[in-house]
Amino acid sequence: MERRRFLSILAASSAGCALPALANGGPLPTGPVRVVVGFPAGGGTDVLARIVANKLSALWGISVLVDNKVGAAGRIAATEVAKATPDGNTLLMGHINALGIAPGLYPKLPFNAESDFTAIALVGQTPQVLVSNDAQAAKTLAAVVDRCKKNPGKVSFGSAGAGSAQHLALAFFEKSAGISALHVPYKGAAPVMNDLIGGQVDYAFEGMTTTAPFIKSGKLKAIAQTGLKRAKSFPDVPTVAESGYPGFNASIWFGLVGPAKMPTAMVNRINSDVNKVLAMPDVIARLDEFGAEDGGGTPERFAAFMRTERNKWAQLIKEKGITPEV
Repeated sequence: MERRRFLSILAASSAGCALPALANGGPLPTGPVRVVVGFPAGGGTDVLARIVANKLSALWGISVLVDNKVGAAGRIAATEVAKATPDGNTLLMGHINALGIAPGLYPKLPFNAESDFTAIALVGQTPQVLVSNDAQAAKTLAAVVDRCKKNPGKVSFGSAGAGSAQHLALAFFEKSAGISALHVPYKGAAPVMNDLIGGQVDYAFEGMTTTAPFIKSGKLKAIAQTGLKRAKSFPDVPTVAESGYPGFNASIWFGLVGPAKMPTAMVNRINSDVNKVLAMPDVIARLDEFGAEDGGGTPERFAAFMRTERNKWAQLIKEKGITPEV
């Protein structure tokens, strides 16, 4: 309810007299607008991008289309947008992988996450979930920590790949709890889920959009979620933060960015309209299905958020000596 109230107030102020020049008179892209997505159609990033794109298209009266440029965990899409003309016609549905984790993982990226993009709006944060199969006796966070301490380096955790958001959630958990686990990297989330259900690995941190169907069907057990507060879609699953590790946050996040040097008035206009979209009841309902919360706010809020995330993950990557898969 807190998020709904915040976004409703935000939308009302945008539509009223608080920002009349920006909400009603700010320049729009000439169109058609491409929202580039670095992941396949049907995935969480793609679905969120299409929700926002469809609503903006209706608001603006111009075509706003999603363009999937798949590969390298979103880095190919980010590179394309970083090099685009800053006229608002090419935007990116940014993702934690390319804009939060990659800068600390790859020393020679073809883009600079700090200076090559214009932050527009945070769309949402989705918690990851620590899940286990039925074969595991340790089905609370405290029990998992105890097991890992008694069996250092032997309790297996699958992830979607070395250096992935899922791997870093595990690394953050190891650091926070003072434990050592066995990391088993896979090429994507699907094989992790298959082997976890089959008992080849013991546990995994994985996004809520991926784990939700398996949790609801009883194939996997939800132990904890990695957001700072419980997602509305899983109110009975405790957070890692509330379970003895204050401040723990390893959410997967999404947000709209454009190339560097976009006109400020245009950025503010797009930001205002994205906030309107995020306050629409049908959009809130769709985002709730994915556990995507805490979106909205100013471009400055999103820029500061991404900077904090980059610093956090870069420090962890350095401390743990994490390197990407070749």
